[in-house]
Amino acid sequence: MSVQSKAAPVKLTPFGAALAGALGGCFSTAVVYPLDVAKTRIQASKGKSKDELSMLSVLLRVYEKEGIFGFYRGFGATMLNTFSMQYAYFFFYSFVRNSYINRLARKLPAGAALPALSTAAELLIGAIAGALAQIFTIPVAVIATRQQVGRQTPSKSAPNDKADDDSFLSVAREIIEEEGVGGLWLGIQPGLVLTVNPAITYGVFERVKSLFVAAQLKAGASDKISPGLSFLIGAVSKTLATVVTYPYIMAKVRIQTRSADEDEAKIENVPPPIAHHPHHDHSKLKHPGAIDILAQVLQKEGPLGWYRGMAAQITKAVLSQALLFMSKEQFEQWALAIMVFFARLS
Repeated sequence: MSVQSKAAPVKLTPFGAALAGALGGCFSTAVVYPLDVAKTRIQASKGKSKDELSMLSVLLRVYEKEGIFGFYRGFGATMLNTFSMQYAYFFFYSFVRNSYINRLARKLPAGAALPALSTAAELLIGAIAGALAQIFTIPVAVIATRQQVGRQTPSKSAPNDKADDDSFLSVAREIIEEEGVGGLWLGIQPGLVLTVNPAITYGVFERVKSLFVAAQLKAGASDKISPGLSFLIGAVSKTLATVVTYPYIMAKVRIQTRSADEDEAKIENVPPPIAHHPHHDHSKLKHPGAIDILAQVLQKEGPLGWYRGMAAQITKAVLSQALLFMSKEQFEQWALAIMVFFARLS
């Protein structure tokens, strides 16, 4: 048995890499989840002062009105979304990257060293993986976002016992009643644009990491970087990606929570949609797209309006991503152990 254990492959398959990424993603998201709730509410809000929209003030307001459980509104859906999104992303990323590397290797002479992937190649691979993951996982993300924001006004058409029902199935049912099944894919267009965010993050991380590894090997040191350095590189990578893509991040949240529909309804002189109303005519209301939302924000708040809540987004995203990078190798080892365990059972 010990011989078989030593013979187990050290390199993870795409499934193993996906499992490691999903477990790490859930861990890092769970640690900073209250910050995630705060940043989502800031992004979805309109017409409030800068002081009212600071992360600390939002967290205090949530605690005063909803107690400690308010910090974990939508936690189950978010964990499901995080696991599915991270699993899908890491699976497609690992699969596409390994396929590309194997294709390059076949073109090289026997024994030749494989050159490091270019930044453009890393970004393209990340974008492809992100787009595929978005298509399959965005319905859960829409439900999780609605749960985090909560009901801004009580539903007039829902029975009293269900008016405050923000369970996963209740929110999903509400979305389908309002929008049809297609409502579960609200925000898919900006979501696809935002695939450049993880692409930039992982592209920059892999590139910078390879430079540090090369420097360490040249100095005769190990080919592995420390968790602290992984944390730092991950933080810088995610900050860069967030600054570049933030306006679309804000627009996507407003689309999924439909907080932008009220502004559009005022422009079109149409009543805003009523939750749980099966006879409501949605054909009269055109839901604004990301470009429409950014144009409205620019007109009302100027260019700085595009970056409302960015500090909260960066704080949450950087901590989460850096924790993921820092713990990535540990979760890869656990994923490998889980795969070996199930392989022995089969």
